[in-house]
Amino acid sequence: MIELYNEDEDEAFWEELQNNLEVLEKELDKWEIEKTLSGEYDSYDAILTVNAGAGGTDAQDWAQMLLRMYTRWAESHGWGVELLDKSDGEEAGIKSATIKISGKYAFGLAKAERGVHRLVRISPFNANGKRQTSFASLEVSPVLEDFEKAISIPPDDIVVETMRSGGAGGQNVNKVETAVRILHKPTGIVVKCQQQRSQLQNKETAMQMLASKLLAIKQAEHDKKLAELKGENFDINFGSQIRSYVFHPYKMVKDHRTGYEVGNVDSVMDGGIDGFIEAYLKQGISA
Repeated sequence: MIELYNEDEDEAFWEELQNNLEVLEKELDKWEIEKTLSGEYDSYDAILTVNAGAGGTDAQDWAQMLLRMYTRWAESHGWGVELLDKSDGEEAGIKSATIKISGKYAFGLAKAERGVHRLVRISPFNANGKRQTSFASLEVSPVLEDFEKAISIPPDDIVVETMRSGGAGGQNVNKVETAVRILHKPTGIVVKCQQQRSQLQNKETAMQMLASKLLAIKQAEHDKKLAELKGENFDINFGSQIRSYVFHPYKMVKDHRTGYEVGNVDSVMDGGIDGFIEAYLKQGISA
């Protein structure tokens, strides 16, 4: 195309060439990212759980903001989003919420987001207008359609409870015990599903959620052992923040693992997090 342009020097042709190069560059970036998504479950759907951390009402509001961010991110990819469970905060926001994202590579991409997310802003819940730091964590696990084959959960290891669903809904909500809560005794993991119409559906979804979380723990333990064999320092807990979202005194979102940062906070909160995910995955390529 450059040779043809050199013959005619047609500006319209030059613009077409530049556009084609931009398209090619984007396709190459996409191909590079997909090349990193070679894990056994990377192409699977994902279960995301947002939990409010330290910071009281501000943290619960922050958790709801993160839930919206990940919902918008999934929708921007054309993926399906289903709310599985939500626990509202006392004054505002949420204590926790779990969503299922359905789309190719949903888990492979979303797993880059697991960890603690830190917010710094002027608190709307503080009468003195003081700056507040809040924390929320994100758990990510793959959706296992045939979870019985992937991981074994003995019946004696779980306690199943039923309860009335909360919030708005159909005729059965708050009248029939359709919500299901499952406690996994060996790990203390608790999962709950109240969004489906029947108790049977909620139990099936809750078991799927539990299996996904147990698999994530199993993978984390495997990665930790592998890192120890290689002599690497490996921190598998969610105690250290992966990213800071600063709304005041300046505006900046910065990932502490890669150094990638964005000044347009509103764009990030509207789901524009692909840059952070790509930087994290590309760091894995060069490591």
